Amino acid sequence: MKFNYLKFEKRDKIGILTLDRPNALNALNEDVFKELTGFFNDKETIQTIRALVITGEGKAFIAGADIKAMQEYSTQDGYDFSEIGKGVFDQIANLEIPVIAAINGFALGGGLELALSCDIRVASEKARLGLPEVNLGLIPGFNGTQRLPRLVGAGNAMYLMMLGEGITANEAYQLGIVQKLAKPESVLEETIELAEKIAGKSPNALRLIKKMVHQGVELNFKDAGKMESKEFGRLFKEDQKEREEGINAFLEKRKPNW
Repeated sequence: MKFNYLKFEKRDKIGILTLDRPNALNALNEDVFKELTGFFNDKETIQTIRALVITGEGKAFIAGADIKAMQEYSTQDGYDFSEIGKGVFDQIANLEIPVIAAINGFALGGGLELALSCDIRVASEKARLGLPEVNLGLIPGFNGTQRLPRLVGAGNAMYLMMLGEGITANEAYQLGIVQKLAKPESVLEETIELAEKIAGKSPNALRLIKKMVHQGVELNFKDAGKMESKEFGRLFKEDQKEREEGINAFLEKRKPNW
């Protein structure tokens, strides 16, 4: 698939997906969402990588949705745009491989919501993050009202959404929105290094960690714990290949060969 607003490259087993609309600060519109949908539907490409890094071209990660394009939206248009965006971000969240956001600059509105759909977030020390939709008479429309409180708690999420002001990367780090800070000039490389470390772990274990976290938050603690025990047990018989290699490598004091 040919892209107008995306760039993709591979470094060994790491995929790097760059939103490439710098003149509009990589703002999200229907065309960008269609290209993202096409990319994530390309299972053959996804299967060739063990981790994916998402970043933005230029000085912004993603500065939000394309506000000008939304100016004349009807109720149905707004609903459809919300559903398209949520569908794309669910594709990101549901990938079986780790996905890491390299937040190189502004991550506002839909940009932060995209980052929240990733598993881990690395941010430039000069990045600014926020959900400013309230200042436009809107609310976050791509599951931001749901993902953010699950990450930082209801009080912190409502504070950020109701105030509608951006916060620094360090403030986002203190809240747990961002897991790692990096120098502006090295944020992508540090994110790739992190992706490489994670990609060197058991692919099956990484997949199950994502599954347990995403499905577990929707269950009560007891049922989620039972699900965890079931998957843990399966690794000793049904899916034992990687578990055997990991334990043998540990006992033999060598790196596992996944």
